[in-house]
Amino acid sequence: MTGTVTYSPAYTLVPTYECFNRCSYCNFRTDPGQSPWMTLESAAKILRELQKQGVCEILILSGEVHPRSPRRNAWFERIYQLCKLALELGFLPHTNAGPLNFAEMERCKTVNVSMGLMLEQLTPELLQTVHRHAPSKIPQLRLQQLEWAGKLQIPFTTGLLLGIGETQTDWWETLEAIATLHQRWGHIQEVILQPHSPGSQQSFDAPAFNPHQMPEVISKARDILPLDITIQIPPNLVLDPKWLIACIEAGARDLGGISPKDEVNPDYPHLSAQKLTEILKPAGWQLVPRLPIYGQYDHWLIPQLQTAVKQWRDVGRNEE
Repeated sequence: MTGTVTYSPAYTLVPTYECFNRCSYCNFRTDPGQSPWMTLESAAKILRELQKQGVCEILILSGEVHPRSPRRNAWFERIYQLCKLALELGFLPHTNAGPLNFAEMERCKTVNVSMGLMLEQLTPELLQTVHRHAPSKIPQLRLQQLEWAGKLQIPFTTGLLLGIGETQTDWWETLEAIATLHQRWGHIQEVILQPHSPGSQQSFDAPAFNPHQMPEVISKARDILPLDITIQIPPNLVLDPKWLIACIEAGARDLGGISPKDEVNPDYPHLSAQKLTEILKPAGWQLVPRLPIYGQYDHWLIPQLQTAVKQWRDVGRNEE
């Protein structure tokens, strides 16, 4: 074997698809008031059905309610309660719900083993194009989230969206900003390199990011980022198995959460872990499941979360 590639056996719960941002490449959002919120009852039914299916991570992925909306507190409380429910039913939650305020992040830390927010691109130029109607995509606002996550000792995933109108220089500057924050706080677990993949709901009229460029971007990212940050790629967006292998050989070592549906890219179904194994194994790579928190961060968690993580780690050791 050449080495190991990891993935997280995951399932995504969406508290709501409604979002006050209107990113022109989005295939996820609905307008405020158009999407009913997930109830705790419906979530509990889903989670109980997942308990015997080997799922570990519950990704809480939500559209955003405006920070000044009178519904903001109820929205955040729903996210918090969904995380708490997932924990109670034996799963490990990971929340990505857009920029949160410091108090919201601090509270999320008590019911999440890790969290995430895509930095996407640091260039302010995109605020005139794809992010023109997306107030929470202001680069400094998103950088602040990464800073707060470090201060709060929250294991964190971030990443870049490639092919939305940025330049190559923008890629390297965004990666360098992530590297700088990690050197200060040591909290970035993974950086996702996500190629723009056109979907049926977006208004952004641009081709897919050229997958043949991915190995080059990954290789350069590996040079820029500290070695203890794992580079993640979404395998359902790198459709050619040959290029998926090339991405791994260039330095990607994680395939993210593999779940029944990619909520962000619904036009691109996830491959099963078995299918990915069939692609990777002939090239000498072993696909290995992981938890949504890397081992070096376990001690950052509150005792209740440490206990939950230890139970999953013990299961993994018993299966080896």
